[in-house]
Amino acid sequence: MNEAHWHLVVNHFPVIGTIFGVGILIAGLVLKSNAIKNTAYVLFIVAAAFAFVSMYTGEGAEEMVEDMPNIGHHVIHEHEELAEKLAIALYALAFFSVVSLYTALKNHKFAKLVSYITLVLAIGAAVLGSFVGTSGGEIRHTEIRENILQTTTDSDFKKEEK
Repeated sequence: MNEAHWHLVVNHFPVIGTIFGVGILIAGLVLKSNAIKNTAYVLFIVAAAFAFVSMYTGEGAEEMVEDMPNIGHHVIHEHEELAEKLAIALYALAFFSVVSLYTALKNHKFAKLVSYITLVLAIGAAVLGSFVGTSGGEIRHTEIRENILQTTTDSDFKKEEK
């Protein structure tokens, strides 16, 4: 398997894992269950690890597709910039998840506050992750791009009718 294939294998987990983690963390806060909250924290840490691997394999994937027709360097660059921001957000989220785990296990007085900070970071990362996922999909799926360049003209349709 080449780096582009590895990138496609691992790049979904940071986005989907963060979204699931947000739901799990909210459930843990509502149910006041440290076990459920701790599950979310571990999921955020794993998502950050997958983000690291995704960033590592992204360069190789870029090299393989950047010269393909209908790809465009602008689309790849936009995805790369968003992905870098998501990686930073997920690394910060992982850090706060470790702090949240520690404070929860030690029954620290700041455990609840740190949980809410972690939730806010997680929601932000999930939103950013949706933008990264969409921009990544746009690289090969031109049909989902907002600004699709029309390559077919009226004269092309007239030629087909004849």
